[in-house]
Amino acid sequence: MMRRHLGRLSMAASACTLAVTFVGDLGSPPYLFFLVMAALAVLLAIAVRWGPHRHIAPAAGLAGVTMALVLWSFTDGMATVERVGAAAVWTTPALVAVVGGGYPRLMLHRRALAVERAERAQRLQMARDLHDFVAHDISGIVAQAQAARFVAASQPEAAGPALERIEAAGLAALATMDQVVGMLHGPDAGTLRPLPTLDDLPGLVDRFRAAGHLDACLVQDLAPGEVTLDSAAVAYRIVVEALTNVRRHASTSTRVDVSVTGDAAGITVRVHNDTALPPSGQRPDRHGGRGLAGLREQVAAGGGTLSAGPCERGWEVVAVIPSVPA
Repeated sequence: MMRRHLGRLSMAASACTLAVTFVGDLGSPPYLFFLVMAALAVLLAIAVRWGPHRHIAPAAGLAGVTMALVLWSFTDGMATVERVGAAAVWTTPALVAVVGGGYPRLMLHRRALAVERAERAQRLQMARDLHDFVAHDISGIVAQAQAARFVAASQPEAAGPALERIEAAGLAALATMDQVVGMLHGPDAGTLRPLPTLDDLPGLVDRFRAAGHLDACLVQDLAPGEVTLDSAAVAYRIVVEALTNVRRHASTSTRVDVSVTGDAAGITVRVHNDTALPPSGQRPDRHGGRGLAGLREQVAAGGGTLSAGPCERGWEVVAVIPSVPA
């Protein structure tokens, strides 16, 4: 509560100093003048450091005027120009107080902004992780549930395997959400899973093929260990996002081809589906921060490129991801 009144206290002290100067005799004894100016400067520095923002400018202005007028009252015998110069110089204590109180406050404000930006970036990264991985698992659950509903009447025996795949996709989604929650508890939470690698792509494509009626094919011409873990994780996420968009938006497709090639210099990812119309989820993004738009920004930040658009026989996502040495 006291901090709310620091600015008012500084202004009141300046006003009282002016009143004493022109009504009483602040210069007797001589050292009283310097004590009052020092106390006023200290009070102003405290007000600037901890007082409300709206009080800083009035308190600093009034303190500076007070210091100048007090000295002006003691220089009756001097020429006007000299009096003005001396009064202006005597506002220096007010300036020093503003800098002394304002600099720590500015540093604290900058640190708070840096923490806020870091937290916002962390929230965005978590949102992207949830979108990239959980959305893929959820879309698989939906596809399996729809397939089970259609075959339940005519082929009851096919419903069991479909339900097992739904359960597996649900457990994968829960594991991903557990991972994100673990990140909220810090690096020592012990619940984080390792980043996905290119070795996880065959299982991803197999699950995609099993979840629907699309013929999915993976061609992987890249020896394990030739690229960094971060580049491999980005490539995996691109394939996840592309397959998710095919499942959600390209219902007319009958085949999806996934190609991952490259060497130690980088990775090239191609995901092609044979739909005649561009999937809406893979059109050039008009709202950044989600899906391919977020991945495009991430790839571009590493010096690579990511594009999505119609090709000669369907729709294709192409990404070139340079490998950055760890």
